[in-house]
Amino acid sequence: MSHQPRPRTVVGCTLLVIALGAVASACGSDGNPLSARPYDATDQISFNAPDGDGKKADPDKPLEVTADDDRITDVTAVDSTGRYVAGRLSADGDRWRSTEPLAAGAHYTVRVSTEDDDGAPGRRVLSFDTGKPTVKKRLAVEFGPEAGEYGVGQPVVAKLGQPVKDPAQRAVVERGLKVDSTPFAQGAWHWVDDKELHYRPKEYWPAHATVRAHSNLDGIKISDRLWGGPVKELKLTTGDRVIAVTDAATHSMKVSRNNQEIKQIPVTTGKPGFDTRNGVKVVLGKEYYVRMRGTTVGIAEGSADSYDLPVYYATRVTWSGEYVHAAPWSVGSQGYANVSHGCTGMSTANAEWFFDNIRQGDVVQVVNSNGDTMETFGNGFGDWNLDWAKWTKGSALTGGKQKTRAETARLSPAAV
Repeated sequence: MSHQPRPRTVVGCTLLVIALGAVASACGSDGNPLSARPYDATDQISFNAPDGDGKKADPDKPLEVTADDDRITDVTAVDSTGRYVAGRLSADGDRWRSTEPLAAGAHYTVRVSTEDDDGAPGRRVLSFDTGKPTVKKRLAVEFGPEAGEYGVGQPVVAKLGQPVKDPAQRAVVERGLKVDSTPFAQGAWHWVDDKELHYRPKEYWPAHATVRAHSNLDGIKISDRLWGGPVKELKLTTGDRVIAVTDAATHSMKVSRNNQEIKQIPVTTGKPGFDTRNGVKVVLGKEYYVRMRGTTVGIAEGSADSYDLPVYYATRVTWSGEYVHAAPWSVGSQGYANVSHGCTGMSTANAEWFFDNIRQGDVVQVVNSNGDTMETFGNGFGDWNLDWAKWTKGSALTGGKQKTRAETARLSPAAV
């Protein structure tokens, strides 16, 4: 080995104290090898990456670290942008191998901790650069919605420029798409289809939170023909926690702000055959005036259910045309009966108040209706109608357990 074993016995320390007249700490605390400064383990550790010879590592190949006589205890690999590389350490500590792709055109620093047969700690640090990708096809990613302030129910959306179907490739993509919130909220991605992912917390976002969506995919290999490209970061903030719950059986809506009820509104919801959807919906937008026609939802013109009405203070909750809106023609039924074609109707004064006190991303929930449950995807945001266990099953990362990048990079011995 390239280093000299350190004295470990009490006798050795005593002799040094007598000979040099020094204090006992000259031997490094109580002689425990773990208290000593790490020795240079350069001769004990080898990499499959170039070390200062001007060559660049192939990003298509995993990074491997091998020990000679020493045992590897920990490996941390991180690039100049702060992206950690996850890996797996063999049970005997002889070898570590990265388990996710290296980025192309990146500068990496690898720190390896070791110990010898006596338990003394060693250290080796390596820096290297990776080459450019051999192909130029890049995956475009667009985060949504637009930057701004939203309600606590607003999911984050990632739209991909091309489909990703393979589970392993999806895992690479998902691992590179990050969403952080302050205050912290546990969350996960869910694949809606091959080109779209949604991210939501386990519960609603905290009120007055800052949410940032960003990507670590730039330069990361996804497949032989596809690499991650640069992605514009997204910043959202949340306002008050506003939740509106409509009970179709009691014909009443209760609106709460930050867990305090602030208003109760008599309403009417969908009549039989046009029952309002049950479940959680997220406000998609607000329109002061909307012309509503039955033909847009499949009602034949001239039929008994046909209508063509000017509608004011319309708050949209589905793309198919469900709103919370002013319905002065049904005031006599509001609070008593369900007579609408699926929307939630209220007086003009109450609709104006609702319009002024709700924002995009706020939560509108319907209970006790005879209608179907709100669609999870495709007709707005029904994301919250999946419980957490089902939501995380839509993640390409096993278990759905969320870890920080640093936690993911920290390693415990495991069989390869």
